[in-house]
Amino acid sequence: MAYVLLGRLLPFSHRLTRTSICLLSLFLSYLCYCALFSTYTIMQNSGDPTPGCQRVSADRKSLLCVLPLSVRPSVVETSRPKTDQRPPSSAHQERHFARNDTPSPPVSNLKFGNKKLPNAIIVGVKKGGTRAVLEFIRIHPDVRAAGTETHFFDRNYDRGLEWYRGLMPRTLESQITMEKTPSYFVTRETPHRISAMSRDTKLIVVVRDPVTRAISDYTQTLSKTPDLPSFQDLAFRNWSLGIVDTSWNAIRIGLYVLHLENWLRYFPLAQIHFVSGERLITDPAGELARVQDFLGLKRIVTDKHFYFNRTKGFPCLKKPESSGSPRCLGKSKGRTHVQIDRDVIEQLRDFYRPYNVKFYEMVGHDFKWE
Repeated sequence: MAYVLLGRLLPFSHRLTRTSICLLSLFLSYLCYCALFSTYTIMQNSGDPTPGCQRVSADRKSLLCVLPLSVRPSVVETSRPKTDQRPPSSAHQERHFARNDTPSPPVSNLKFGNKKLPNAIIVGVKKGGTRAVLEFIRIHPDVRAAGTETHFFDRNYDRGLEWYRGLMPRTLESQITMEKTPSYFVTRETPHRISAMSRDTKLIVVVRDPVTRAISDYTQTLSKTPDLPSFQDLAFRNWSLGIVDTSWNAIRIGLYVLHLENWLRYFPLAQIHFVSGERLITDPAGELARVQDFLGLKRIVTDKHFYFNRTKGFPCLKKPESSGSPRCLGKSKGRTHVQIDRDVIEQLRDFYRPYNVKFYEMVGHDFKWE
């Protein structure tokens, strides 16, 4: 077209060579293009956040962007998971017709989940295996637990439930919140207080042969108090007559049936699960399977998570994928017990036997502590 126009506008064009006319045509075409598109420019910018976004204004202070239907903001936003709370980037902001210069909070300040009062509590017993149960069950992805013993219902009750709630970990709606404080089982006021918080609270009690438990309790105390009297002197008011001192805490804790009677005034038996401390050592996966059933959880913690540590004489957790070594419980777990005279042990077994039998009948299970 430029060649034809040139022929009409320049009457002397017959004097020019064909090559000169072609070059002049290209030059005139370029001038026409610049004149026509100097005001509005339609171009594709490779830096735009969305392919196909076309700039229709040369005024860069009031940027407008027309998007194809397939990438309109409403479609982009609904396709993103709701849990993605990342602040929008400057490129993302250009998708909107009006800019928002208010900065978004950083991701590190966002908190997920809520602190809830516990759904389940390991209430006892001391030296029965409560720490092992807590550490083993918290492998489950649907369980979150307070790391330390809160002693809320026996020592800190006057601080109030909101203080107690603040000690709990953040959990999602589908997760169970737990805590463990072994002294709850033998504290008379605790059942009523937990019931006042929630009658639906599930309770876990780890029980163990009361004679072995008492010796373990004494061994732990002796490690902290070397000048402690002998086990025999503490366990008996009169050794020759076989009168046991039930006021000594190590002996009193093992009277499980008496403590359970107090709990059954506030909770039905179906809401209390008893873990065998002995089977927790020989078959941790089996005991944890029953705990998971009781809590209404899928059986995720299985025998593949455990191995038996022959040095400690106690099961340990196999190496997690995120850790470089297996995880065993603390040094106090699997500690060698103090040697106690055989006659002392037999007298204590005679003392506990009627209480044990009644306990078996009450819970409907024979723990075979003989």
